[in-house]
Amino acid sequence: MSLIDFSKSEITFKIVYYGPAMSGKTTNLGWIYRAIPDKVKGQFTSIATETERTLFFDFLPVELGSVKGYKIRLSLYTVPGQELYKLTRKSVLKSVDGIVFVADSSGARRDDNINNLADMTRNLEEYEQPDTPVVYQLNKRDLPDVMPVDQLMDELDLAGKPVYLGIASSGVSVMDCLKGITREVVSKI
Repeated sequence: MSLIDFSKSEITFKIVYYGPAMSGKTTNLGWIYRAIPDKVKGQFTSIATETERTLFFDFLPVELGSVKGYKIRLSLYTVPGQELYKLTRKSVLKSVDGIVFVADSSGARRDDNINNLADMTRNLEEYEQPDTPVVYQLNKRDLPDVMPVDQLMDELDLAGKPVYLGIASSGVSVMDCLKGITREVVSKI
């Protein structure tokens, strides 16, 4: 849930990048960090293992400007995708305002995408937040073994949902996903 500080005229929204391990969640945040001006971003914090896999979460605070006299801030998080960190994913998802679900487009990652999406849905239902806005990034569209878009969308049941085709490593759709989820969460308040 958004955090409204009336004394400072600030609203902070929590946005979580969710998806399978190595799907590109941290890569998205890294791209955002490099792409936005220093004056609107805070410190990018990433707690990773020696193999560059997210251990607990990544965090990046961003200030967007003002809407109706209130400063709008985003707290961007990622979750670890590995099954071992299932409880950590659930914990980071608590009080979320919006989600960017990052799916790996590789055919070999089909089950990982389906399982992580189901895990996210269960967690949202358990927190009684089933109407949380979600946008979907079908990432790694540049790899040779990508699933056709229609097939991936069918398997993840994404018809009628906001979907972006991405290559996070080169910034393709990274900012579009951020803008899309930001519009969704700001419009709810």
